[in-house]
Formats: sequence, structure tokens, C-alpha cells
Amino acid sequence: MSSAEEPVPALDRPLATDRLTLRPANADDAAATWAYRRLDSVNEWLTGTPSEPAAFRAYFTDPARLARTLVVELRHGSQPTIVGDLMLRREDAWAQREVADEARGAQAELGWVLDPAHCGHGYATEAVRELVRHAFEDLAVRRVVANAFLDNDASVRLMERLGMRREVHAVSESLHRSGRWLDSVGYALLADEWRARHGICR
Repeated sequence: MSSAEEPVPALDRPLATDRLTLRPANADDAAATWAYRRLDSVNEWLTGTPSEPAAFRAYFTDPARLARTLVVELRHGSQPTIVGDLMLRREDAWAQREVADEARGAQAELGWVLDPAHCGHGYATEAVRELVRHAFEDLAVRRVVANAFLDNDASVRLMERLGMRREVHAVSESLHRSGRWLDSVGYALLADEWRARHGICR
């Protein structure tokens, strides 16, 4: 992609579940997402969150980042409430040179952050499950992946609730800002596995 080209949004329309709306993020969402991302309990497991609102807004609205960010809204009353945000990054699968074209866009990496004020209601599971469905059914990727620190119990449990398979356990691989080297884990799910669990014939 040349510098003149705008990143393609990961989501071209809102998605709806029973209680939630997943929609493409926009610059106006920066303040609402910074409010929970700056919390120590949340930022502990993130790559990092700028500590000042203006710096976070610049980070959040970077075109490439904004294009792969979705906002999760709880539909209730007259005003939707932002309860979290998701990442959907479509990427090429590894392939040998002769078949590289067939692997383009074949995989999606997922990520998620939920406002602690809204934990305990199943919103993260509901939102990420819909994102997985979208990746397999609408985008037709063949594989989704997600990664986390092993100590991030909430994310590990979420990946396992979704039926994802632990494929990687890297020991003392990641340097945490606390100064500790932590284990990290990688999970994945194939489209065929997802369809089989949902009784979908292709």
C-alpha cells in the first residue's frame, strides 16, 4: 500500500447481536475508549496506552489503527453505551512463493478490550463470537488467531469459551512493563472447525 492510499476499514457496516452493536470506530470514540484503556487493570495487558488524552487521541486516530478498530456498543435506552473495542486485522497466511497469491487475506487476527465497569455480563464473549462469525462467513478467511499473556486469565478463558485451540505457549518470551518476563499464548480456530460446531455445511 502506498502512503497516499487510505487503509481499508476492517468492517464496512455495523454488526448486531442480541444486545450489542459492533461498528467501525471513528475519531469521536477516542475519549470513551481512553476512559477505560488508561485504567491500570486494563493497561496491564495492553502494549501500552498514552497517559494523556491528546496523546491517546493521536494514537487512536492513526489511520491504520483506526481502520482495524471496532467499537462495541450496548444498546439500551435512547443512547448506546460504549463498553469495549475490538481489533480485526486481516493478513496473509504464510505460503511458499508459488502459492502466495492463494494465501492473501486468508487469516484474521483478533483482539479485544472491555471496560471493567461492564464485565460479568458476557458482553466480551457475545461481541467476539460475532466477530469470529463475521471473519468466517462474511470475509471468508480460513483461520482466526489471537494472542495474550498467559497471566491474562480473562482473555485466555474467552478464547477457550469460543472453542479456540491453544497452539503456542512461549515460555518467558514477553517483557512486561513490570520488569518480568512473562509467558505468552497463541490460540487459533479454523473455518472448518467453526462450521462443524455450528452445523454449517459448505
